[in-house]
Amino acid sequence: MKTAIAQPPVPERWLGPLSEIVGNMPVSYFGIVLGLAGLGNAWRGAEQAWRMPKFIADWIYLVAGLVWAVLVILLLLKALLAPDKLAAEAAHPVQCCFIGLAGVATMLIAGGLVPYERMSASILFGVGFAFTLGFAVWRTGGLWQGERHPETTTAVLYLPTVAGSFVSASVVSALGYPDWGQLAFGAGVFSWFALESVLLHRLLTGPTKAVELRPTLGIQLAPASVGAVAYIAINGGAPDVFVHALIGYGLLQLLVLARLSRWIARAGAVPGLWAFSFGLSALAAAPAYLVARGDGGTVSALSVPLFVIANAFIICLVFMTLSLLTTGKMFVSLKRMERRQEEPAAG
Repeated sequence: MKTAIAQPPVPERWLGPLSEIVGNMPVSYFGIVLGLAGLGNAWRGAEQAWRMPKFIADWIYLVAGLVWAVLVILLLLKALLAPDKLAAEAAHPVQCCFIGLAGVATMLIAGGLVPYERMSASILFGVGFAFTLGFAVWRTGGLWQGERHPETTTAVLYLPTVAGSFVSASVVSALGYPDWGQLAFGAGVFSWFALESVLLHRLLTGPTKAVELRPTLGIQLAPASVGAVAYIAINGGAPDVFVHALIGYGLLQLLVLARLSRWIARAGAVPGLWAFSFGLSALAAAPAYLVARGDGGTVSALSVPLFVIANAFIICLVFMTLSLLTTGKMFVSLKRMERRQEEPAAG
């Protein structure tokens, strides 16, 4: 007579793998939501500028919302099942800044809801804004205390204050409060200017950036481009020299990053490449919104190529991410990156 092999209780059977999944899910995955929501916003601009189909933006926002919902659930489970790993992530000199993306992504999903469900959008924005502001103040206070290794100074420093402020300005203006948006825009602009000098000093005078950290340079594209979208939101979209200047600086960053593409690509196909998506989608959205408001000339000429480039790049990122997921390589590459990121911090 065969002896039945005892099976662990059902909760234990699935709790172990689930704990491993959520433990290895970095908060930086919220960058995927930023790229998708940013692309949805670009398609809304295209709808106004070139009468593109409305349903495309809606479907992109829907996908972004689904990804956001899954990541929020995983983040909550991480806090419950792997609090030590979440605490380690918060203490990490590079990974910690990505935590702010949870609030930024929430505000972007609220922005997607504005045309359809204003009350839900307002509540979601309030939650995202509170989280973003609280984290930005906490993280900035920690940075001001010093004792930071120069090699851990990367473009992720933009995320808590610059990205958070510009997205706050855009969404709160869409909700009908552009005066509050102006305050948020000011916080984002001056935080950007202050951090830009620190980051460029590190790039110009410090040692070459570790291979695993090079994709974070994609965030360098975001401040000017996302700032342009925020500025359009708070001033009603009237074209002027300042918004053109923001787009111009964004284009300069894009060209420099294109020149460094082979150097950055040595990191391989990694989720960190989503760092490029938010800035690139904003660089497509801003000209489209300006064209919709009568802007012509150079901005009009650049708008279509930028829109095509942003769509092509983000579609490639989507296929890359699906490939990493289906082949089981996604978490492995991230674990390796985290180990390498810890090396300079220990120095």
